[in-house]
Amino acid sequence: MTQRNSSSVTEFILVGLSEQSEVQLPLFLLFLGIYVFTVVGNLGLITLIGLNSSLHTPMYFFVFNLSFIDLCYSCVFTPKMLNDFVSENIISYVGGMTQLFFFCFFVNSECYVLVSMAYDCYVAICNPFLYIVTMSPQVCSLLMFGSYVIGFAGAMAHTGSMLRLTFYDSNVINHYLCEVLPLLQLSCTSTHVNALAFFIVGGVVITISSVGIFISYALILSNILCIPSAEGRSEAFITCGSHIIAVALFFGSGAFTYLTTYFPRSMDQGRFASVFYTNVVPMLNPLIYSLRNKDVKLALGKTLKRVLF
Repeated sequence: MTQRNSSSVTEFILVGLSEQSEVQLPLFLLFLGIYVFTVVGNLGLITLIGLNSSLHTPMYFFVFNLSFIDLCYSCVFTPKMLNDFVSENIISYVGGMTQLFFFCFFVNSECYVLVSMAYDCYVAICNPFLYIVTMSPQVCSLLMFGSYVIGFAGAMAHTGSMLRLTFYDSNVINHYLCEVLPLLQLSCTSTHVNALAFFIVGGVVITISSVGIFISYALILSNILCIPSAEGRSEAFITCGSHIIAVALFFGSGAFTYLTTYFPRSMDQGRFASVFYTNVVPMLNPLIYSLRNKDVKLALGKTLKRVLF
C-alpha cells in the first residue's frame, strides 16, 4: 500500500464492477456505448435548446440545466470507469476526493432541478394564465441558482467531513467510483461526523425533494380531475408525463441503490444497482424529453433543414 506521511494512503484501488478479466472488454464496450450515447444525447439536447428560440421557455430552460448536469455528472466518473476496464484501476487520493465532490454536487443539484421542474408543471397546469408572470426569467434563474448553491453546500459538507478521516489499514474501495459509504468503510478514525453529515444532507435533499414534488403533483392531480373534457385531461398528463418518468427513474433507482449499499452484506448488490442510477438514467433523460415531446421533434426538424439545406 502506498503511504502518505508514513500513515495515510495516497491512492485508492477501485474494485470496479467485476474482477474477472474475461468480462472486462465486453463491459468496456457496453459502458463506452452508454457513455457515447449519454454525451451525444445530452449535448445534442443542450445545443438544440440553445439554437431554437421556440424552446426558450421556462420548461426547456430547466431541461437545458438537467441535460447539462447529466452530461457533467457522467463525465465525472465514466472516463475513469472505462479506463479501469483496460488498465490499472487506481485513483489518487486527491483525484478520489475531487471525484467525490463533483459526484455529490451534481447529484444534489439534479434533485433540486427536478423539484423546480415539478413546480413548473404545477404552474403550467394549475395557473396557466399566470404562467408567464410566475415563471419569469428572474424566477427561473433564481431557482437554478438555488439548486446549484444547495448542491455545492451538500458536496462541501460530504467532502469536507471526508478529508478529516485517515485511511491507512486499507485502500481498496468496493465500488467503481469514490462514493461516500464505500469510503467510510475504509476509515481508521471515527466516522460519526461523516454519518451525521450524510444523514443531514441526505435528509434535507430527500425531504425537500419528496415534499416539493408530492405537493406539486397532488395539486396537479386535483386540478386535472376537475377538467371536464377527456382531451384536456390528456393534454395535462402529457405536459407532466416526461417529468414523472424522469423523477421515477432518478429517485427510484437512487433509493434502491442507497438502501442496498447501506448494509455491508449488500455492498456488492448495491454496486451493481448503482449502474442504473449513475449510467443509465443520464442516458435515458434526453430520450424522455425528446421522443415524447412534439416541440423538440419540431425544433429538431427545423434545425436539420437549416444545417442540411
